[in-house]
Amino acid sequence: MNNFAAISTYTKVGLESGVTAADPHRLILMLFEGALKAIGNAKSEMQRKEIAAKGKSISHAISIIGEGLDASLNKTAGGTLAQDLSALYAYMISRLFDANLKNDTVTLDEVTRMLSELKEAWSDIRPNKPSPLTPSKPAQSEQLIYARG
Repeated sequence: MNNFAAISTYTKVGLESGVTAADPHRLILMLFEGALKAIGNAKSEMQRKEIAAKGKSISHAISIIGEGLDASLNKTAGGTLAQDLSALYAYMISRLFDANLKNDTVTLDEVTRMLSELKEAWSDIRPNKPSPLTPSKPAQSEQLIYARG
């Protein structure tokens, strides 16, 4: 196995292990992190004029936002907050399409700021971080905003 294949395998196993071990709160944080990373990659690829790679990274970010974050919302129990987040995610997806078409790093920065603020807020709603040995019960706000799998 060459070095690249070994690193790729290690990364894949590490990610899968992280997802398996993560509680629902952490899974949403991982989605935010993944979307932010994909947008950061797209910005770098845009600046290097790597058009195919940029498109792939933006598509990945769009998938995470649409099929991950938005699809995870509990739009019934979450009420207005969940509906507003859904509308914001739709706006972000629209902006990412625009950024891709126009090679616009400013628009990527706009979406990055919005996602970063949401990620920070999501992280802050759980001030009592449980130990890895103690199972945690999601906060009431988490139960209402995002659906349980």
